[in-house]
Amino acid sequence: MKEARGHYTPFWRTLWIVLVYLLAAGAWITWSDNLAERWFTDPHTLSRVQTWKGALFVAVTAGFLFAALYRQLRRDRLVERVLKERERQLATLMDNLPGMAYRCLNDRHWTMKFVSSGCYELTGYRPDELQDNQLLSYASLIDPEDNALIQSNIAESIVQQQAFSLEYRLTRKDGRQIWVWERGLAVEDGSETILEGIVLDNSEHKRLEQELAEQAIRDPLTGLINRRELSRLLNEEIRRAERYGRHLAVAWIDLDHFKRVNDHHGHAAGDTVLQWLSQLLTDSIRSVDVIGRVGGEEFVALFPEMDLEEAMEAAERLRKLVSHQGVTLADGLEVRLTISLGVALYPDHGGTAEELCIAADRAMYRAKESGRNRVVLAGPESSAAPAGMREV
Repeated sequence: MKEARGHYTPFWRTLWIVLVYLLAAGAWITWSDNLAERWFTDPHTLSRVQTWKGALFVAVTAGFLFAALYRQLRRDRLVERVLKERERQLATLMDNLPGMAYRCLNDRHWTMKFVSSGCYELTGYRPDELQDNQLLSYASLIDPEDNALIQSNIAESIVQQQAFSLEYRLTRKDGRQIWVWERGLAVEDGSETILEGIVLDNSEHKRLEQELAEQAIRDPLTGLINRRELSRLLNEEIRRAERYGRHLAVAWIDLDHFKRVNDHHGHAAGDTVLQWLSQLLTDSIRSVDVIGRVGGEEFVALFPEMDLEEAMEAAERLRKLVSHQGVTLADGLEVRLTISLGVALYPDHGGTAEELCIAADRAMYRAKESGRNRVVLAGPESSAAPAGMREV
């Protein structure tokens, strides 16, 4: 039998050497005895020659044995040095990786058989505390909501014989929760399935990702949700109200005479006023209510599970709150402002987000026409959209 590249296996190489030795030894004994008996007829001399012949055979055999053993031991030592150097290089590489390299069992504990020194920086635990679950298992660090998904994804990757990539939350030793990204591969080790890979701290990337997602739904000036997100939430609340047979109130809010602020005090003052109003409205509603800015000086409030009387009371409370407080501008001047509000109720004034917004907006325009600084309830005439009206 031969291995790849035409080399004999160690067993067959050893057997071949032994056979050669036996043949050489047999030939030596046979031919040397015959020659000695032919050349030396004196029994005493023949005995001495055979003694020296045996000693020579032992010496030659010992020489060959010494050479073979020395060569093998030298090669073993060289291989050992190469292996140690490779281990050192691998350890250096592992220690300098920006995360934790690992080798673990595919069990419910993710039992670690090896973790690099980066484990401490990532988790706060020393490698020996996680290896073989000495102090705790790696699975216990993973957020329970993520663990089931991780197991499912890894099981699928094993079936498909592909590498897996995961994102999940992990709790460090100091109690701080971080996001990590893991890339790994399942390998067969005898009868066991072993997972090998690397885990990196992904918290900063996740934070930036969440910030971008937040910016996509927020008004940059006031921090309130924008028109698009408000429309999504309003549709959700309508579906919920329809499912449970409950009311939903929408209040369209417009800041009275806002143009005067910009004209007399500048746009920076106008921004200050909008930020002040946004904060005042946000602090004055329930935790389940929503305030969004739909453009310019217009805002929309969603009041889930509010009937007509409660909605009018909430809108009136907001109106009084704004009219009784003033905002101090950068130059120290205090400005007092008022708001006009139009209120529409689901399903009384509309069954869709567009219908409700049109009704509330029409009511707000009627509040403006009636002298401003007041709350007006939507009526039947609100069903027609005013010129230039855009859906929230």
